[in-house]
Amino acid sequence: MLRIISANLNGIRSAVNKGFLPWMQKQNADFICLQELKAQEADMTPEMHAPNGYQGYFHYAEKKGYSGVGIYTKHKPDNVIIGLGHADIDAEGRYIELQFENLEGKKVSIVSLYLPSGSSGEDRQQVKFSVMDRFYPHLEALKASGREVVVCGDWNIAHQEADLKNWKGNKKNSGFLPEERAWMTDIFSKLGWIDAYRKVHPETTEECYTWWSNRGAAWDKNVGWRIDYQVTTPGIGNSAEQCQIYKAERFSDHAPLIIDYMI
Repeated sequence: MLRIISANLNGIRSAVNKGFLPWMQKQNADFICLQELKAQEADMTPEMHAPNGYQGYFHYAEKKGYSGVGIYTKHKPDNVIIGLGHADIDAEGRYIELQFENLEGKKVSIVSLYLPSGSSGEDRQQVKFSVMDRFYPHLEALKASGREVVVCGDWNIAHQEADLKNWKGNKKNSGFLPEERAWMTDIFSKLGWIDAYRKVHPETTEECYTWWSNRGAAWDKNVGWRIDYQVTTPGIGNSAEQCQIYKAERFSDHAPLIIDYMI
């Protein structure tokens, strides 16, 4: 079994101050994929780099206090890929991949991804579309690689109406635009990736949300969005059996997504 957690921390220092690391270590996960570190190398304490029993690998954004992704792992990777090879995307610290040549007897890649948000304005929405356009062929290549792949992260897109509370009021808003949703549909239907949460929980449920705005008492009213995913190749994705979104404690405006794979 592999237990994988995806968690947007909205600042690793803030999340650590709220007890994220002790909680994480109780989960006995093999991998914890992090997004929105909002930190540079110099900001990271030894405990943040390597919590007890884990080694961390990180892709920091060039801009201070912005973006950044990482992965904590109990398993030593055979290869670490930092960035997608596009200078503008990589400057924002949005992609890291750990490759394993023999993990549970398989070639496996674990990815932490942070897709841009377009909610701040049209300029950033166009950046988001540009990243999506270039990430799609990368997903196509990953799918064709023969590896089992889990892409964890904040995709900043709610795929279906069931994935956000106020879907009627958000049809023209970033994160639920028709173009964004169609792009995700193509990832699942044309490329053949698996939405591991929906594999385990195919039915509509308000318990699926992973992010709540800090405005309008969204958390208290459970006016949420499901924008954090574990998107997988079919072999590992179809082995997903246990899935939960942890909400008993709050480490950020997102909730950790925990999935067990019986590979």
